[in-house]
Amino acid sequence: MDTTDVTRAITAATSVAASLGLPARHASVLHNSNKLALRLMPCDVFARVAFVGEEVAQFEVELAQRLAEVGGPVCPLEPRVEPRVYTHDGFAVTLWTYYGPATPHLSPADYAKALERLHDGMRKADVPSPRFTDRVTEAQEIVADPARSPELADADRAFLSGRLASLRRAIGHRGAVEQLLHGEPHPGNVLSTENGPLFIDFETCCRGPVEFDLAHVPEAVSEQYPGMDQGLLDDCRQLVIAMVAAWRWERGDQFPNGRRFGEVLLRLLREGPPWPTLDTVIERLDAA
Repeated sequence: MDTTDVTRAITAATSVAASLGLPARHASVLHNSNKLALRLMPCDVFARVAFVGEEVAQFEVELAQRLAEVGGPVCPLEPRVEPRVYTHDGFAVTLWTYYGPATPHLSPADYAKALERLHDGMRKADVPSPRFTDRVTEAQEIVADPARSPELADADRAFLSGRLASLRRAIGHRGAVEQLLHGEPHPGNVLSTENGPLFIDFETCCRGPVEFDLAHVPEAVSEQYPGMDQGLLDDCRQLVIAMVAAWRWERGDQFPNGRRFGEVLLRLLREGPPWPTLDTVIERLDAA
């Protein structure tokens, strides 16, 4: 969100909280992308804010409740108010329990165990959701439309389009078992708390092989996950790199240093294996 939208979104979140009897005189921005993540004080609530119609907040609320019922490691909704989506001034607001950073930091083994528990809970709390291929289609549509990705060179457009299509086919031909997934269980979507690792942000939930989720986590984490198919994981890592590359070239993308990120991802796809995880790529960019 741009500065004006951030200001309006903060006002919407604090107004909703105050109307529910939660004192919210201050708000700290924890993350800003297509959604805004806020810490509201002094009520100490975690608020997620998005434009109405550009979110799946109701789905997230219902899924979080279902997963909590079966013991899934998810961040719980704020218990002092009704668990639902609140709207104000064109924004959808959901309120969650806030957890401060815990020490020590999350170990790869604990991360992997938490993800395994999440997948188990998702099998039990299965809900209708799109397949991971729907997300691939979204990336393909960006690449195919010069109006949506005007700065993508023709040669890069052809290359990325071909890679997305071939990887989609390759993963489909493997015939792996599919289930409900988080969709993006990267380190930014897992909290290290005194109650153990807890996952947040279920907007990207989809059906697919567990290796699609594992492609989003650090390599040390996927190595700890039991029974994963390394060949399928390599294909999924490539696919994630290609999808994220497409999103970074979309007109209006607000990811920090996004265009540079997109250039690096295209280069990595051309260079070939070993396929790095996104956290490794981001660390390299930050160090450059």
